[in-house]
Order: sequence, then C-alpha cells, then structure tokens
Amino acid sequence: MKQKLFTFLLLALVSPMVFAGGIVTNANLSASYIRMPAQDATLGIDAVYYNPAGLAFMADGFYVSLSNQYITQTREISSTFPGMNKTTFEGGVVAPLFPAVYLVYKKNKMAFSFGFNPIGGGGSAMFEEGLPSFEQQVAVLPPSLTGAGITTTQYSFDSEFEGRSLMYGLQVNGSYALNDKISVSLGARYIIAQNSYKGYLKDVQINPLHPYNASGAGNMTSAPVFFATLATAATTAANSVQPLISGGGGGLTLSQAVSASYLTSAQATQLAGGLGVADYTTLPYTIAQIQAAYQTNAATMTGYSVATSDKEVDAKQSGTGISPIIGLNVKVNEKLNIGFRYEHRAKINVKNDTKKDDVRLYPDGVETPNDMPTTISLGASYKATDKLSLSAGAHYYFDKTAAYGKVESRDANGIPTFYENKAVIDNNFLELALGAEYAINEKVLVSGGYLRTQSGVNIKYQSDLSHSLSTNTIGFGGRYMVNENIGINLGAMMSFYLKETKAFDIPVVYEETYKRSATVFAIGVDFKF
Repeated sequence: MKQKLFTFLLLALVSPMVFAGGIVTNANLSASYIRMPAQDATLGIDAVYYNPAGLAFMADGFYVSLSNQYITQTREISSTFPGMNKTTFEGGVVAPLFPAVYLVYKKNKMAFSFGFNPIGGGGSAMFEEGLPSFEQQVAVLPPSLTGAGITTTQYSFDSEFEGRSLMYGLQVNGSYALNDKISVSLGARYIIAQNSYKGYLKDVQINPLHPYNASGAGNMTSAPVFFATLATAATTAANSVQPLISGGGGGLTLSQAVSASYLTSAQATQLAGGLGVADYTTLPYTIAQIQAAYQTNAATMTGYSVATSDKEVDAKQSGTGISPIIGLNVKVNEKLNIGFRYEHRAKINVKNDTKKDDVRLYPDGVETPNDMPTTISLGASYKATDKLSLSAGAHYYFDKTAAYGKVESRDANGIPTFYENKAVIDNNFLELALGAEYAINEKVLVSGGYLRTQSGVNIKYQSDLSHSLSTNTIGFGGRYMVNENIGINLGAMMSFYLKETKAFDIPVVYEETYKRSATVFAIGVDFKF
C-alpha cells in the first residue's frame, strides 16, 4: 500500500481527450467536416488540412476560413470491485473553444496555405466523482484492517482533479498543379504540445472499532491520524522492552520474563495484546522478536499514515515537434476527384515543469514521449448529379511505431519506464468515412455522413484511466451562401462508442466496463477575396 496508494488518482489526468480521429490525433478540424466527415478529396478551403494538393485546383484568389466547435464528451465506467461505495463513475470533457483557421492564396498553378488547429487533445477532463482506481485504493482499507484484527466497515475521502491536454498545429503548404489533372503539395506542421494537471486528494477517513480511534471506537476518524497513533503506540511498545534486551533478556519469552520478575503479568498481557494475542502465555515469541514485530508494525503504520495523508499535484508539460506532409490530387474527370495525404510521425517529448507532486508522478524536468503518429489518408469525391455529390475516405494511423508514453513502471523517485507502443497496441487505428452533399438551390446545401473508427489497442492498454474504443459517428448540417464570396457552415456530430469490458484478477477478481459518448456543434465562415 504505502507509496503505491493513491498513485492511480493522478494518473487519471493523463487520459487523452481525443474526439474524431486516432488515439491521439484529432480529425474534426473544420465545420465542414462536422456536417460531412468524408473531406479527404475536398477542393474547399479546409483542404489546407484534408487535401492540401487539391488547393492547386481552386479558383484564383485569397481565401479565409474561420470555425469553432463546442464539444462535450461523457464517460461512464462501471466496476464490480468488491467493497466500493460507488460502482458507476461518470466524468466529462468539455471544449467550448475548439477553433480552426485556414488561409489560402491561389494564383495560376500554385497555392500557398496556412492552417492553425488543435491537432491533438483539446478541452479539460473533470473527474468530480473519481474513478474505480480512485475508489479501490481507499476501499481496500476496511477489509485490510478487519483482516488485521481492527474491525472497520466504512471509508470516505474528498478528491478533485482536472487535466488539460492540447496539441496546437501550425501548418504551411505549397501546392502545384502539374497539369489540369494532377497536383502535388509539400508542407509541414509545427506542433506545440501542452498538458497541465491540477488536483488533490484529502480527508481520508475510516471507522475503526479500536480504542485508539480519537473520535470514538466505530466512528469516522482521520485515517492518517489513526495510523500515526498506532505507529506511536508501536514505537513506545518496542522501546519499552529495550532495557530488558540490553540487560540480556532478549531471548526470554513473556512467560519466562514474568517468572523472572522482569515484567509484570499486566505488562506481558499488554505487550501480547498489541500483537493480537489475548493470553501472553501462548505467545511463543522472544522479547527480541516481540520488539522486532512492534518495530515492523510502527514502520507499516507510518507508511499507511503517509499514504493516506493529503496529496496534491500541480504540474505542466510542454514540448514541440515537426511533421512533414506531402499530398497528391488527381482529377480523373469533371465528376471524380481523388485526394491523398501523407503525414510523417512527429517525434515529441514533453518535459515536466512541476510545482507540487506529493506522489512522485511528475518529477521536475523528466521527459515523456508524446508523439503524433504517421498518418495516411485517401479519399474520393464524385459528383453524381448537378445537385448531389458523394464522398468516401479512409484514414490509417501508424500507432504501433509511435511512442505515446504509456507508463510500465516507476522507480522510487518516480522516474518512469515506458511501454513500447507495440506491446499495448496490436493493430494500427483505422477510420472509414462516407458522406453526401445535396444542393437545394444556389444558396443552400445540406449534407450528412457516417464515420467508423476501429481501434487497435489490446486489453493491456485499456484501463479506466486511459482507454481507446471503436466508434460509430454520424454528422449532418449544411452550408448557406450569403453571397458568392461568403459561406456559412453549420454542423452537428454524434459519436457512439462501443463499450468494452476488461477482466482483472489482481488484487481480486472483478470487471470494469468502459462507455463513452460525444456530441459536437460547429459553426464556420468561409470568405473569398
């Protein structure tokens, strides 16, 4: 228990806050995407991100796209771990500000573009009710104490934690039309990763039926104070027999010490009682062994007192990386367009800047891998009629070859050892998207689409703190052209995560089930000058 107790409480703050996209990568990066998620062959302004090579086929001019999304995500985790006060835990992520900005200058065969967006993370995660791994660490106290002879049936604690994770992307592209059918692009994205973790766990209480309970036997009392009191009593008992040991009586049993008048019967009874034995004559330990047992108890209770004392964390992480990007666009004919994009892995390490870290999870100055994976996207758009357009796309995230900083173990100073991604990820992440747009008239267009994501993590990756679930997502909305140079996009998207259950057998047999849902509302304005 000692140092491990409550370590998991703060680990919850590293849980990724990703919406549409891969394990760490966001794909919901424009209002147009929210209303129709198959944007991989688009020739619109948000092609800055989705299809940069396609920008070379836009009409000459200067373009600006501004959009924002309001995102909410709910998380529900249920656990069958025995003895917990709660079995279902709910948390949420809120991102009221999730902006994207795209600029394009197109002239003749060339286009130059700039994009700013939250390429990873976004929003803040609140765990007001805790998580199973929060609760379990305290829930084990009553049965552990009862098993040690101190009847305890209740516990309580107060905790609040907030984690923020965001990776900004600053992207530049150069696009060139080789001819009237094929265009290419070359670009790069500079990524700024910023994480922050703040929270506390305090006021751990239990109700031991014990005479050293300062609030009265069986009443709720401070756990660290109770354990410290037991540690003091054990130290006093150990010290009380030191004169006898120094005088050569360390090899005597309590019965022998009483017979030799080194101890009174009352003293022997008290020493045996502190070790859970009512009749001192039945205790076979020597005086030296009894002292060692009390010293061990004192050290153990001191450790419990430290482990259950108030904990606080206040830490930040930051780092940067660069991802090269290449693109290809093929206009097969006037109806069919194909877009391809390749983004190379951005190697990122975030460095701890720590003000408070009572449980040694964020040692100041230590770096953690926080890569963005290599990504490939391929899409096609087809103009079925003058009014109807159909689109499809696929996105493949090379998670296994990236490094996400999933902790395997920590040393006594909190320095982590990390899993290789391939140890916790069996298959790379895959997304498939379908969409349609229908022009009601020259000003109004409606759209909708479907997105299927398939996560490739294995069961070792999953926990209440960090899990990746496959999803089914629908998006819908429309665009209104104020005039030929200004368009307004509105969209809504709902993601339905496929629940997953994980079985555990340590420290007892139990199961956890993970569920999520997410809703996004978006508005954007596109300008042409």
